[in-house]
Amino acid sequence: MASVQGLMSLIKPSLTCSMQSTQFSGYRKSYCYYAKMGNKRKPICLGLSKMIKGRDFRLFKAVELDQVVTTDDEEEVGDGFFEAIEELERMVREPSDILEEMNERLSARELQLVLVYFSQEGRDSWCALEVFEWLKKENRVDTETMELMVSIMCSWIKKLIEEKEDVGDVIDLLVDMDCVGLKPGFSMIEKVISMYWEIGKKEEAVSFVKEVLRRGIAYVGEDGEKGGPTGYLAWKMMIESNYTDAVKLVINLRESGLKPEVYSYLIAMTAVVKELNELAKALRKLKGFAKSGLIAELDIQNVSLIENYQSDLFSDGVKLSTWALREGSSKLTGIVHERLLAMYICAGHGLEAERQLWDMKLVGKQAEEDLYDIVLAICASQMESGAISRLLARMEVASALRKKKTLSWLLRGYIKGGFYEYAGEALIQMLHLGICPEFIDRMAVLQGLRKGLQQSGDVVLYLEVCKRLSDAGLIGPCLVYLHVKKHKLWIIKMV
Repeated sequence: MASVQGLMSLIKPSLTCSMQSTQFSGYRKSYCYYAKMGNKRKPICLGLSKMIKGRDFRLFKAVELDQVVTTDDEEEVGDGFFEAIEELERMVREPSDILEEMNERLSARELQLVLVYFSQEGRDSWCALEVFEWLKKENRVDTETMELMVSIMCSWIKKLIEEKEDVGDVIDLLVDMDCVGLKPGFSMIEKVISMYWEIGKKEEAVSFVKEVLRRGIAYVGEDGEKGGPTGYLAWKMMIESNYTDAVKLVINLRESGLKPEVYSYLIAMTAVVKELNELAKALRKLKGFAKSGLIAELDIQNVSLIENYQSDLFSDGVKLSTWALREGSSKLTGIVHERLLAMYICAGHGLEAERQLWDMKLVGKQAEEDLYDIVLAICASQMESGAISRLLARMEVASALRKKKTLSWLLRGYIKGGFYEYAGEALIQMLHLGICPEFIDRMAVLQGLRKGLQQSGDVVLYLEVCKRLSDAGLIGPCLVYLHVKKHKLWIIKMV
């Protein structure tokens, strides 16, 4: 069921983790990771017990963790672990050959410590990837090892970003991670975008997305239509209320020859809707200030600028919808028309909004009843008779409550457009059906009809409305004064 309020919410939880530094040389040590979730710190220990002589390995320095790795047991680190480290650091043979030779002498815990060792600053970090690749080939990667490696790689990526390395280096690392079979349970591309964004490197985030698209790096999402670097970055912009930036990002990438994911078009269309809504709210405030005399009325030049800005937004929205329909699957068609409907409602374009309602119905996506009523009110305020008749046809099979809501929206649309004669007829129709109009609606119709009497002199409709309201017990008896100027005659009638 389509809804203007339910356009899109992509809020995702975050997890911040860190690892406490420590060293060892010749004594029994317990190496503890600390994962921070909210305000809690959960210890994650990797036991290590061995009297070591003549060795000084600084195993842990600073590794960011993004996943929780737990263990309750402590294991002894044997001589095979240190021999493996020494052989790997000599770089005389391939890491896979060394590990294959020492396979029987290394426990799962020791292999994890090898990964941590080579993740330290100053070590050959690429060796950690090669070790992990061998573990995958030997089918020795359990959940804990996978989480540990993901944590190490997140720390490595963050360091590259903070040290202002080229975005190409970050992408190279992501490619290498994929090549060795490192598959975290989340999108590393989205995580990199978040890292750039959270430290204020927004231009670098845009450059990163461009490079990802240029290289054609595959994105693994829930399905072919959801997720992707462009849409995720546009969403990050949108939640900071930078709606036009999100729209420009997607359009500029597409027009530069790159190919953003289809999902990004929907995100950008949502940003168009939100920007149009903000514009409408700002215009209502300006009109209110002008009506109260706080500011001057908008001149022709300012009105023209506003109309051009709104027209540009519409042009962008239609362009995005065209791309989405052309490149997306048929199941996105209804969603695209839903976004277009929201655009036209925000801008008060009744006929275009009505067309989107029927287009949605044709593709099997039913809009909420309230949306039909909102479009009806817009069409009534613009006196679009054909659209009003088509939208009112739904009332024949509607419930009593639905009829009241629909006719109330119709009445308010006429009032907003200043069509008080039609509003009076709609009010009489409601009373004939046994529907009681709201007090504020009744008063607005009567006041509007009274003002019209001074211009037209036609009192028939006004008297009819008063009589119907009196019969329904909604107003008390009233006196109507009519002055016939030609005959200098006053006529008084009680209704």
